[in-house]
Amino acid sequence: MTETHAPQQAQINRQHIKQHFSHAAPSYEEAAVLQKIVAERIDERLELTTLNTQTILDVGAGTGFLTEKLIARYPHAKTFAIDLSISMLQQAQPRLQTARFPWLGTKVLCKTAATAINADAYQLPFANQSIDLITSNLMLQWCDDLDAVFQEFRRVLRPEGLLMFTTFGPDTLKELRQAWKQADPEQEHVNQFIDMHDIGDALIRNGFGQPVMDVELFTLTYDQPMGVLKDLKAIGATNANQQRKQGLMGKTRFQAMLTAYETFRQNTKIPATYEVIHGHAWAAPEHMKGPNRNKTGYVEISLEAFSKQTKLKK
Repeated sequence: MTETHAPQQAQINRQHIKQHFSHAAPSYEEAAVLQKIVAERIDERLELTTLNTQTILDVGAGTGFLTEKLIARYPHAKTFAIDLSISMLQQAQPRLQTARFPWLGTKVLCKTAATAINADAYQLPFANQSIDLITSNLMLQWCDDLDAVFQEFRRVLRPEGLLMFTTFGPDTLKELRQAWKQADPEQEHVNQFIDMHDIGDALIRNGFGQPVMDVELFTLTYDQPMGVLKDLKAIGATNANQQRKQGLMGKTRFQAMLTAYETFRQNTKIPATYEVIHGHAWAAPEHMKGPNRNKTGYVEISLEAFSKQTKLKK
């Protein structure tokens, strides 16, 4: 059997991403409305898990929306905030040093505040099987090789450790994508995002078991199409495709895109759709699926033989 791999995104320029997020760090806090909401969703899902959590990695921590919640939820754990951008981690420092406890109505100093580490998801500076929980909030869409990232996550997770993440799915920014296709059909202006099922397959291929995936759709609204673009710029979201055309965009095509986007206006507002994929999986072999599954204790039997055995039992 030939081993299959998830469809790859267009090759992403890591340095380009790092520069854009570093530049956007001061404006990220105000514009990252969706990132805050989704961080809350992850925290709610962690409420449903039972995990002996002593060491946590929040990969792609940004300015610490989710990291702050992890500190509050697991006050005795050692938590690390990992991000490709030093500037983002600098903005995160107030959150990494405190935890919010609603019942106290204030922020109080937390002895187990998170440690910020400037590192890439492709190469985590941690020993094998040293981590109990990995979280990642809307970061994986910036990785063009999910197999490599999941292999690294699996390496550092202890047996039965948990990975919980969110990422963007293919319907994200579908209005902007279609508007650009009308205005400039020869060029891809919006990043491509991987389907939920392909992400689940990649988890299984790389040693994770019991993956659970689901999708949540969000629609942000704006007065004008330029509002969408300004927010994307403010959070550092950029077309990081290495094959993108370099140079300035002509005003005619840009105006044509804005005009095309206007056709999506609903109830006086301009929509921007985000497909958020929620996923979690355990650092344990998937016994029931995948070409590399552990077949110990399982018997392969043809459908014909199974049918004969069933008839005999009757």
